Amino acid sequence: QLTPSSFLRIGQLSNVDLNEDISELETELPRQHPNEIPHNEKLLSLKYESLDYDNSENQLFLEEERRINHTAFRTVEIKRWVICAMIGILTGLVACFIDIVVENLAGLKYRVVKGNIDKFTEKGGLSFSLLLWATLNASVVMVGSMIVAFIEPVAAGSGIPQIKCYLNGVKIPHVVRLKTLVIKVCGVILSVVGGLAVGKEGPMIHSGAVIAAGISQGRSTSLKRDFKIFEYFRRDTEKRDFVSAGAAAGVSAAFGAPVGGVLFSLEEGASFWNQFLTWRIFFASMISTFTLNSVLSVYHGNAWDLSSPGLINFGRFDNEKMGYTIQEIPIFIFMGVVGGILGALFNALNYWLTMFRIRYIHRPCLQVVEAMLVAAVTATVGFVMIYCSRDCQPIQGSTVAYPLQLFCADGEYNSMATAFFNTPEKSVVNLFHDPPGSYNPMTLGMFTLMYFFLACWTYGLTVSAGVFIPSLLIGAAWGRLFGISLSYLTNGSIWADPGKYALMGAAAQLGGIVRMTLSLTVIMMEATGNVTYGFPIMLVLMTAKIVGDYFVEGLYDMHIQLQSVPFLHWEAPVTSHSLTAREVMSTPVTCLRRIERVGTVVDILSDTSSNHNGFPVVESNPDTTQVAGLRGLILRSQLIVLLKHKVFVERANLSLVQRRLKLKDFRDAYPRFPPIQSIHVSQDERECMIDLSEFMNPSPYTVPQEASLPRVFKLFRALGLRHLVVVDNRNEVVGMVTRKDLARYRLGKEGLEELSLAQT
Repeated sequence: QLTPSSFLRIGQLSNVDLNEDISELETELPRQHPNEIPHNEKLLSLKYESLDYDNSENQLFLEEERRINHTAFRTVEIKRWVICAMIGILTGLVACFIDIVVENLAGLKYRVVKGNIDKFTEKGGLSFSLLLWATLNASVVMVGSMIVAFIEPVAAGSGIPQIKCYLNGVKIPHVVRLKTLVIKVCGVILSVVGGLAVGKEGPMIHSGAVIAAGISQGRSTSLKRDFKIFEYFRRDTEKRDFVSAGAAAGVSAAFGAPVGGVLFSLEEGASFWNQFLTWRIFFASMISTFTLNSVLSVYHGNAWDLSSPGLINFGRFDNEKMGYTIQEIPIFIFMGVVGGILGALFNALNYWLTMFRIRYIHRPCLQVVEAMLVAAVTATVGFVMIYCSRDCQPIQGSTVAYPLQLFCADGEYNSMATAFFNTPEKSVVNLFHDPPGSYNPMTLGMFTLMYFFLACWTYGLTVSAGVFIPSLLIGAAWGRLFGISLSYLTNGSIWADPGKYALMGAAAQLGGIVRMTLSLTVIMMEATGNVTYGFPIMLVLMTAKIVGDYFVEGLYDMHIQLQSVPFLHWEAPVTSHSLTAREVMSTPVTCLRRIERVGTVVDILSDTSSNHNGFPVVESNPDTTQVAGLRGLILRSQLIVLLKHKVFVERANLSLVQRRLKLKDFRDAYPRFPPIQSIHVSQDERECMIDLSEFMNPSPYTVPQEASLPRVFKLFRALGLRHLVVVDNRNEVVGMVTRKDLARYRLGKEGLEELSLAQT
């Protein structure tokens, strides 16, 4: 399988232990961490497990399914709808909470700083204002980054790559825990209030997914509370469907785009999809948008208005003022090309930065220091830009929340300040809707340049924050600049309204960074409330994706690859028809006999060198004439439950079991099955036998060893499998295909490359 050289490489890597346990001992044992962690992007990590999307159809499961009559199935279906409604309502409420808290805290901060700046502008000493602004930012971000770095590192970033992996079938540790949700929400609030170049939209998707996973299980393992409801849904199949609904609800709460949410779930996430699921997901998205809308309308004091469907509202784009003509289509396509190139540049810079972070900034305290540094630098850059800008605009008729006068004449305000001295969401809307002539081209150019690097530096910090809004803001700024220069070139002809170009620039930039096409088109259409823009937005996004993919892959895929996650794409690599299952599979396979000694089972499970999770069960006839054919497949988690409940047959010939295990016993242990070390088996019990026939899955999916890789891949990916047994023509087990075996093959620059596996 592996060449000796790759074994050597794994040997060098396994000396470096990346476990979190070391960072606990950090304080007592200084110099425990190496200063540099060698990180190789050509690796797949073995620490990620797969989700079981495929039900184990053992006798217990079949008996239970046969007992359920038609009316009971109907109640299960009703429960699914109820859960989807609850997901929608709760996601909407979380979004409201984030929005209201951010608005109040940021408003407070901006009022304090504005008062300070106004005071010191008159009597000199503006450096105090800068100090105050930077200190406020850094202290807020310090708290936000400490809770992430020290309590729950999974909550860092936007959470979209993690949820993408979860829906792809990879079990990322702690990703849908309650603790993660709390840290995520607090972290988002703190990082947006701290003035970092981040948005609060991306994390809403993660929050929705956590809410969905929590509600659908009817209990909280973090709080040790079991509500005894929804027990039927305690398995990966159901949980994963609800998580895709939660992600969709998060998108629709963030952008007020329910259809966009459903399409996001479809495009980025779920591998298995059916009509009923689509309809339920759409229901959850609609409910979440509606909840957010009604609560925010009541909060803003116009209860019957329902005017804020999402956290970000692009405002209405009128057709009269903002129509476009056929001859503008080439201009839009050109903007798409620019967006793709800039997006690829952003991703490439962020890639090197993330590699640097993985290698050198791996201690939590260093991560917090870096986050504070970024916050202080952001404030300083903003202040210096505002200070140096001489771009003054009249206050009358403008809708600026915090107009800074600084060195402008009375009745005027500094227009650079509207861009920096505001939450990013508000700045985006200003760039879209301010009348022509509100911004100086110089101001926009400087702002785009600075914000591009700030946003690039900020993404991947140890704070929870999204990349949607900063990309929209960068794009809107250069798009508006583009529109202004167009109207200069054409001597101010009517059709070049800069707001329209700001919208296209925003779409191009976001498409160039994240490379989503379908869902992003619909999200932008729904957020602007204008269907006529659908076509140009689609063209811009397609161009940006094609151009960007020529250079480097999308931001989320890049981060998934940097974390060495075994992620399966839609299709097998194109040139992989020459490989067969025999070359891909893992051998040798640890098999169990149908009636097995307990001691053997315990030894196999405790063997740390092979932490397999699925074991083929073969026929246990002692006479050698018969072939040891495949009889079924049993999972590690099932074996652990059997050992825990001590389901042993005392002698091999007597088949009496003390108490029949029910499916409920397996469901109660889900999702955190106890480790084998915690189960005590005495010496006498080791001699007992254990009968696996009613617990194993008697019909696992198998492939013959001659099957080609694309065929194996298709079966594995479409059914969301975790184990695929490879058999020869006599039905004997010859190997096992798991997710890592398939994800190893990737299309590189020189053709098909095989990644090596590492324990870290």
